Order: sequence, then C-alpha cells, then structure tokens
Amino acid sequence: MLSGVFKFKQLRHFAASGAVFVGLAGCAAVPTTSPSRAPIPPQPLARLTVATPDADHSLMAQLLTGEMALAHTDLKAAAAAYGKAMPLSDDPRVAGQAAALAIAVHDNAGAERALDRWQALGAKPAPLAQMRAQLALNEGRTDEARHQLELLTSSGDKDAWRDFGRVLLGSRDPAAAGHLLESLATPARLPADPKAWLAMSEMGEQLGRHAYAQNIADAALQRFHSAETYAWAAQLKFKAGDRKGAMALFRQAQAKDPKDIHLRLAYATLLNQSGDPAQAARVLENGPQDTDTYAMRAGLAARTKDMAQLKRIYAQLSQSPDEQRTEGAYLLGQLAETLGHPDDALKWYSQVSDDDPHAFDADLRSAVLLQQQGKSAQAHEQLAQMQADYLDQPKQLRQAYEVDADLYMREQRYTEAIDAFSHALQVVPNDPGLLYGRGLAYAEAGKTDLAIADLRHLLKIKPGDVDASNALGFTLADTNRDLPEAEKLIAVARAAKPDDPSIADSWGWLQYRLGHLDQAATVLRGAWKAARNADIGAHLGEVLWKQGHRQQAKQVFAEAHKLDPHNATLQNALKRLHP
Repeated sequence: MLSGVFKFKQLRHFAASGAVFVGLAGCAAVPTTSPSRAPIPPQPLARLTVATPDADHSLMAQLLTGEMALAHTDLKAAAAAYGKAMPLSDDPRVAGQAAALAIAVHDNAGAERALDRWQALGAKPAPLAQMRAQLALNEGRTDEARHQLELLTSSGDKDAWRDFGRVLLGSRDPAAAGHLLESLATPARLPADPKAWLAMSEMGEQLGRHAYAQNIADAALQRFHSAETYAWAAQLKFKAGDRKGAMALFRQAQAKDPKDIHLRLAYATLLNQSGDPAQAARVLENGPQDTDTYAMRAGLAARTKDMAQLKRIYAQLSQSPDEQRTEGAYLLGQLAETLGHPDDALKWYSQVSDDDPHAFDADLRSAVLLQQQGKSAQAHEQLAQMQADYLDQPKQLRQAYEVDADLYMREQRYTEAIDAFSHALQVVPNDPGLLYGRGLAYAEAGKTDLAIADLRHLLKIKPGDVDASNALGFTLADTNRDLPEAEKLIAVARAAKPDDPSIADSWGWLQYRLGHLDQAATVLRGAWKAARNADIGAHLGEVLWKQGHRQQAKQVFAEAHKLDPHNATLQNALKRLHP
C-alpha cells in the first residue's frame, strides 16, 4: 500500500509556491468634494480583479484530494489528484508520489510524465532508477529495466539492493524477474554484506531459480563463514532432499554461534521435521531461552506426552525474569492447565496483556476453566464481556458466541445454547459448524422440526458431510420418523467412518427402531466396547432390557450412570423402562 507523502498541516507550505495571495486594504474616508472641483479618479487597485483558480488548477485542492483518497486506500483517485498536482508544484516529492501512484494503478503514460518531471526537479538517482525499472518491467521493456537496475545497484545507495529486490518481487513477469536476478545479482556485483547475498538467494528460491539460490548461498558461505550463511545453505539443502548435508551445515552453524536463538530454532525445526523430536528438544534446551524456545520445547514435549519435561519447562519459565514471564504468560497458562493446575492457569491467563496476540485465547480458556470449576455464571459473564469487546471483529465474535453455546450445552441449558448459536449465525450466516451446533441444541431441547431444518440446510451447503448426515439420521431415528431416510443418511456416514463409535451408536439405535433387536444389540455392544459413553450405554441398556436381558441391562445402566449421572439420554431411558 502506498502512503501519502504529505500531511494536511504541510500542504500549505507546498501550495504556497503555486498560488498568489492578494490582500486589499480598506480605503480611507475622503472629505466631501466641492461642486467646483473636478471628480477624483478612482484608485487603480479598486479596479483590480483577482482570479481564483478552479479546483483542477489549485495545488492545495489536489494535494488534499490525493491525501483523502490515500486515507481511504483509493489509489486510482489518489493517482489522478497527484497527477494534476504534479505540474503545479516545483517540489520533487510531489512528482515522485505522482509517479509511484501512476505505476501502482498501471497508468504507464502518467507514470512516464511524472518520472520526467521528477527528474527535471532533481530526483535522486537511486529512487528514480528504481521507479523507471519498475515501469519498464510493467511494460515488458526488459532491456530498459536491466539498464535502470544497473544504475540502481551501482548508485552506492545504502538501500539499493533492497530496492532492487522490491522491483523484481513486484514484477508481474516472474520469468523476466528471475532472468534479471541471475544476470545482475552475481557474486561479482553483490556488496560485502551477507544479508544482501542471503536475500538474493532467498529471492531466487521464491522465483523458482533453485540452482541460482543454492549457488549464491554456497558462495556466501565460502565468503563470509557466518552462522546465518551456514543456516540458510542448510535449509536449501534440506528442501532439495539432502538431509545429511543440511544437518552437517546446521551443526557447523551452531558451532559458530551456539547462543543464536533463531539459529537453534531453525535447526530444531529441521530436526523435528526429519522425525527426531528428541534431538530437537536437546538443541533447544542448551543455550539462552526466550518464549519461542520455551513454546517449541513445550510443543515437542506435549506431542510425546512427556509430562516430566512439561513440568521442567513450566518451572523454568515461571522462575524466569519478570519480562520473560510477562511475555510468556499465555504459555504458562497452557502449561499449568495441561499439568492440572486450573487455579494457576487462571492466574497466568489473567496476566496476559491486552496487546498480546494471545489475549483473546487467554480469555476464552479462562471462561472454559471457570465453567469446569463450577463457576458457570462467571464463565458466561466473561464471554458476554468478550462479545461486547469484539463486536467489530467477526472472527473473534463468532468464536466467543460458539464457546458460550458449547458451555450452555454442557450445562444442558439448551435454550441459552440455541440463543448463542443464533447470535453467532447472525455474525456468520450459514456457517456449517454453527448450524450443526444449533441443530444438536434444537434436538436436545425437543425442537425436532427445527433441528431437522438446520441439519438439512447444512447438508445443502455441504452435501455428504459425515457429521451432519449422522446427526440428521440419528435425529430422525430417535424420533421414529422417516426411517428409510435415516437409514440412507447413517449408511453414508458409516461408510465414511466405519470405526466411529458415535456413528455405530446411531446405526444400532436405528436397528432398534426398525425392530431388529439382535442386530441392534450386536452393533451397540461394539460401540460400547470401543467408547465408554453414557449415551451409548443408555441405548445398549434399553435394547438389552427389551431383549429380556434385564440383569445385563442394569449393569450397563449402572456403569453409564457412573460416567455421567445427569445424562439426559440415560435419564429418559430409565423413565421409560423403570428398571
């Protein structure tokens, strides 16, 4: 995005060079003349007419228009305004901005005029060459682009090679950009700065010039022998499939600068991607620590469920300097939560600052923990505050409503859950996840028609969705309606996920509704064995009861009750059967 050169308070300074201001003083009173004397001729200035320029010829007006357009990211209008301002001003910055905007909106003729004007007003060679190269590339004049890029990189400007890279990356012709990169950014021409060499190598990789990228990386390594040159050459070798060569270079890089945190992170990432998380963790453990190393170490330990390592990381980070603890408050909260210390987790989450990128997630996790601790009112109060705070951020607002709804579902407060899902659907209409959640809430609340409507609407948006097919099929089977349709829907889900216990539960319950008690019992036994779930237990117990296996049914009901004493499916089954 282009930013305006001028601020409003500066505009008058530039406009003054192109405008004339005339002040007229009031005339002094004149005594009444005698009839015998000739009349006094009028004062010459009294007959002077001052012309006021129209907006198209007012520098101030055009600069204001251009700045207002930039403030609204309207580049086309800004380019038009600066194009009109350019001939009215002798300031080279106006012409430079006019050229940049014309190039941005692909007004090649306007850009050429602005560049000529800018050069005439004394533009500096490097930025002028940069823009002329950019325009030439846009027009497909590769030879002219090469000439201008040579002028740019030979100018001695400290930012010349960075601007060279910007021109090539902004090109709409990657092939031409890659050719210019290879022919101009050669070892003989590049400056004595390893960062420039690595930037050119990385650009070559982005433009698909892999051999060039590797050659420049290798040359940089031989010339500078710095840790960063070893690390970049190693990454290229790894991308090319040379894992052994990459590891060797990374070891050399680390030996050169064992305290470089970014280098250790890159090396550890490569080790982890290569299937050696244990060695990655060892690389990260040795040397200075920051929140990034702690976070990656925690991720590696969580992946392998190494609770002892998670405890060590938590202890180290919680005893680190104040600044590091503050920066790592969200990670500390996650670690405390994982280690089963909810009170500590809440404490850490509360210390996450508002400008921390994890602030929203910390508040969400706090709400979930509060609900788990039986502090339901506080949890929903927190989520309500978040819904007010994030009104202008749809993604976060949707999530705050969805978590609110999920907590209400856990509490079996289905009416409130439906309201929360509905609010979220106002933010993101037709969102599949929200439609699915509200459909389940409607079903649990006994509003079957509305549940079926939501789930059918979801299947129109995502035909064949496995979870929606299973949910709709089960809802139809559970209410003993449209059983042929239910059978088709659950069969689709079962074919997609043959080992899913929840889908097996739906299929078994459907068989029960169809009167196939033996088949129902077989399927539900398998689901109950795969997943001890109170809903599955309630269904299996009811089928066993209907088969006359009442002692077995009571045992299953008792186990389901231990799992979830307040389970609605279980309670309804017990009411129907009176075991």
